Amino acid sequence: MDLGIEGKKALVCGASKGLGYGCAAALAEGNAEVTIVARTPDALDEAVGRLSGIGAGDVQGVAADVTTEEGRQQVLNACSDPDILVTNAGGPPPGDFREWGRSEWLDALDANMLTPIELIKATIDGMIANGFGRIVNITSHMVKEPVGLLGLSNGARSGLTGFIGGLARDVAGSGVTINNMLPGQFDTDRLKSNHDKFAGRMGIEADAVRDRAQSQIPAGRFGTIEEFGATCAFLCSSHSGYITGQNVLLDGGQYRGLL
Repeated sequence: MDLGIEGKKALVCGASKGLGYGCAAALAEGNAEVTIVARTPDALDEAVGRLSGIGAGDVQGVAADVTTEEGRQQVLNACSDPDILVTNAGGPPPGDFREWGRSEWLDALDANMLTPIELIKATIDGMIANGFGRIVNITSHMVKEPVGLLGLSNGARSGLTGFIGGLARDVAGSGVTINNMLPGQFDTDRLKSNHDKFAGRMGIEADAVRDRAQSQIPAGRFGTIEEFGATCAFLCSSHSGYITGQNVLLDGGQYRGLL
């Protein structure tokens, strides 16, 4: 399928690896001009090299921390007026809420709620003026099915979800769509890290945690970054203009609810 995004400018955060990289690769395959952001220069340069061989559009990387005002400005200087914005930031660590103070909560809110909002605020008016824009926020399936140990993520990402629900409908008539992607368990470094932490808390082997997690997914496996990226690319395509304000759950059928 031709995504209709050839030559469109795409800004993808947290894209040196994992789900963000999967999204960047799918957009590059659609011949968009892709700017990826990550904090680690070496991983970023490696990702740019791999992405540059995928499509016809230019690929560039920006080493910056988008959770800071300075980092966001650096990114927007490199990719001004993007047509496509994919926000993404690593989730806060799991733990017991009794151990979290104000600073832990503010860090979670900064990374997983306020930073996406600031990036949207900086780019959405340009999209409206151009009559085309696609914004996708990578959040978590925990928005629909919270787990206590991930309370920091649950709280911050749910706040973003509520904000997007109103904003998406305010701009729906302008050619700009805003959607959230709610990944379940995808085979990424982040998932492996969480399994290691859970295993440490429970006093068991990480492989046991991984096997148990996989057995609870009706699909019988973890998702791949390629599957995730393909869904993101469709939401960013010219064909998705009637999809907005939605929370797109990708979890292999693990969530049992209807809504």
